[in-house]
Amino acid sequence: MQAHNSFVRWILSFAIDGARKSPAIKDRVPSPKVDRTKTMTSTLSLTRPFLFTNASNLLRRNCLATFSFSASFSSDSLHQKKWRQPVSSLLELGGVAIGKHDVVRDDPTNNVPDSIFSKLGMQLHQRDNHPLGILKNEIYNYFDTNYSNKFTKFDDLSPIVSVKENFDDVLVPEDHVSRSYNDTYYIDSQTVLRCHTSAHQAELLRRGYTQFLVTGDVYRRDSIDSTHYPVFHQMEGVRVFSLNDWEASGTDGTSFAADDLKKCLEGLARHLFGAVEMRWVDTYFPFTNPSFELEIFFQEKWLEVLGCGVMEQEILKRSDKENNVAWAFGLGLERLAMVLFDIPDIRLFWSADERFTSQFSKGKLGVKFKSFSKFPPCYKDISFWINDSFTENNLCEVVRGVAGDLVEEVQLIDSFTNKKKGMTSHCYRIAYRSMERSLTDEEINDLQWNVREQVQSKLNVVLR
Repeated sequence: MQAHNSFVRWILSFAIDGARKSPAIKDRVPSPKVDRTKTMTSTLSLTRPFLFTNASNLLRRNCLATFSFSASFSSDSLHQKKWRQPVSSLLELGGVAIGKHDVVRDDPTNNVPDSIFSKLGMQLHQRDNHPLGILKNEIYNYFDTNYSNKFTKFDDLSPIVSVKENFDDVLVPEDHVSRSYNDTYYIDSQTVLRCHTSAHQAELLRRGYTQFLVTGDVYRRDSIDSTHYPVFHQMEGVRVFSLNDWEASGTDGTSFAADDLKKCLEGLARHLFGAVEMRWVDTYFPFTNPSFELEIFFQEKWLEVLGCGVMEQEILKRSDKENNVAWAFGLGLERLAMVLFDIPDIRLFWSADERFTSQFSKGKLGVKFKSFSKFPPCYKDISFWINDSFTENNLCEVVRGVAGDLVEEVQLIDSFTNKKKGMTSHCYRIAYRSMERSLTDEEINDLQWNVREQVQSKLNVVLR
């Protein structure tokens, strides 16, 4: 169980977490509570403007394609759905036009909602004046300065990947919970929205890259609170060594790689946080051995910064690098940015409100966010008899589908079992709050009635 929980913490950390804290792939499983140098784009991107209607075909032709947002939004009646985020009808991945029906489809294995499709192509990590872009560039500066620009950087790889790339290539067991439809967004049975940037690791190794950083948006179905969001951003780093690198050191390849890894990441932590106390925690991940987590003592508490380790030899062997050793690390940008910029709610990263965006400037790491509103939350409870197929992630997807970013938290506040009927009832408290304006009673009541109807019809539960 301890190993499982560590694994779950890793893939939110290890893009091998963002702002997530679930059991793992770390951050893959919600806790019982119950985280540019543009290069090679001409080689790795498509240029022919086709419209593919099959996500798997798109994936095979566009495995490492760049993408940019290039579409108009559909317009809903403001008085009917003024709380809904607009959903794009078209976006472009590496010159290939992608319609909404390519990602959100009437397919028994498809579980991608409109709200998730609307986030594709937003590219927050490429915005130099955004906290995520500022943090990404600062990490780039560290690697450029200390490794003489040896690390190739990718921040525009397509988030549409195969099941093989997302799971098999990083040795995620076939029966692991992270593969379930409860945790991952499936476009079809063989195609997903990547859960972590490690989905590109094997492909880049096969293409001959030996030192690289991969940054991008990742997607996971999850709980709703101030640190969890179904879209967040990760960065992964990989460095490969040959026999010549370690034989003069007097140590074996694994020890050499582990020592180099720790030296690199301790330097990165000091670069971002200053002269902080650090500690290494031994852990377990299926794709690295040995495996570690780096923690720093910051703002009077220990903070997990990232997960890392020496890459499993099987991954290198499959990439025709059986005579090499390598290290890999992964970190969640939101998790670190929330600490460095004092951002209290993960939803703020998606805000277009100038009172938020104007507070940040290119190259200004650690500017402390000043709250511009204290709009009160409104709480509504919903109770129902659950069934065997009920999961909290599915409930949160339904609530998000109705309320979008107006839902701040969904929390289980009561559970009891009627032994005579053999039925269990859950009561959840939903907190509605906008970060930008006051919500009206009418608006909140409409949202709650819609939530009740959708929960009953989509989750097949009996309301109480």
